[in-house]
Amino acid sequence: MRAVLLNSLGLFVIILIGYLTKRLNILMKADGSMISKIVVNVTLPAAIIVNLQFLEVKNQLLLLIIAGLLLNLVMIIIGHFLSKGQDQVEREFLMYSVSGYNIGNFAIPFVQSFMPQAIPILSFFDIGNSVMLAGGSNVVIEGISGGNAERPTAKKVLGRLGRSVPFLCYLFMLVFRILKIDLPEAVFQIAQPIANANTFLSMFMIGLFLELRLPKKDLALVFRVLAIKYGVGILLVILFMLMPFPNMIKIVLCLVSVGPIPTFGVINSVAAGMRAEVVGFTSSLSFLISLPLMTSLLLFL
Repeated sequence: MRAVLLNSLGLFVIILIGYLTKRLNILMKADGSMISKIVVNVTLPAAIIVNLQFLEVKNQLLLLIIAGLLLNLVMIIIGHFLSKGQDQVEREFLMYSVSGYNIGNFAIPFVQSFMPQAIPILSFFDIGNSVMLAGGSNVVIEGISGGNAERPTAKKVLGRLGRSVPFLCYLFMLVFRILKIDLPEAVFQIAQPIANANTFLSMFMIGLFLELRLPKKDLALVFRVLAIKYGVGILLVILFMLMPFPNMIKIVLCLVSVGPIPTFGVINSVAAGMRAEVVGFTSSLSFLISLPLMTSLLLFL
């Protein structure tokens, strides 16, 4: 328990340092975009490669790809029904906020510091999740909300996935492990120190992006969105704990269920017409809620 709490405290301190460097004008929020590019294109792919080097592909792991797709769809449908009566922009904001799973920028760095052996499970789940974040969610949400925005075509979705370095690393490592092809040991030795930087840079980036100021008139909407997201998430945690899954898969599914809003959820909400300051505040608050919730789950699971 002490180790879990200290690790979690360490992650919070890194986020706090990132936030303070912005408040003290040492760095700017714009610097977070540069760090984000380093994380997504360098340190996260290295972490994926390192942690999948001994992966044994099993049928139950392949089912996690389907779980990543289905859980996104379930959350979108729940958001659709619980947002009736709100205007279209707010409905789309709610659906984008409650669906999608922040794996690369939060769940993997978080798990990497506690139980790196769970990263292969997260990686399989994120393959399905990535398909939805790359455009699948847009197609479904625009379809059921009747929005006029241009829906992504299959070609655009595949194009986004083809430009995603983490997604390509998932696929390459999956193919290599299915075919039992071992990469040279030198590859992992070079990638290891790069992968080690992933947790720090990801949490520091979150601190730079934190926005904790919002007009009072918007607080009711923000709290409604977060109440639905985490209320349903906790119900899913209870459901997964009762399912006859292997313990490590249970832990991963429970953790992602109470994770923060993903980056694509922020981007799509703004594109749908929701004000950027409302989306940014909601996303920031979700990180501060998810960290203690995920830590608590690790202590009790």
